[in-house]
Amino acid sequence: MYLPPGTGASLVHEAMAVAEIEGGHETILVVEDDRLVREYVLTQLRALGYVTLDAGNAAEALAIVRAGHGFDLLFTDVIMPGTMNGRQLADAIAEQRPDLKVLFTSGYTENAIIHHGRLDTGVLLLAKPYRKSDLARMIRKAIDG
Repeated sequence: MYLPPGTGASLVHEAMAVAEIEGGHETILVVEDDRLVREYVLTQLRALGYVTLDAGNAAEALAIVRAGHGFDLLFTDVIMPGTMNGRQLADAIAEQRPDLKVLFTSGYTENAIIHHGRLDTGVLLLAKPYRKSDLARMIRKAIDG
């Protein structure tokens, strides 16, 4: 098998993609039931400059909201154990904060926010697994609108 010599273009493209990662200073409430995934996300967000709050389930997240902690974005897993999934959590918080910005994440192809292969209008979903660059891009998109 003969393969032509590489031009290095893919390495340049990858380096440019890494250089384009943009963070911020906003506060993000991360709701993720898997402790290892939650710790990974928190580490990545903090490395991007964000302030983080975290919860392992919807009840913990609602307690943070009731305590009056401010945040700019809810980043929540869709499927979680307990009586409330991520979509229900977002709806509950939005009753108190109609301007709530939300970014959902899920490792499932079928879940509470996908209907017949389409996302609900205005819903942002970051599919697991994802890279730091994908996380950074989607966080900015969710915050900036």
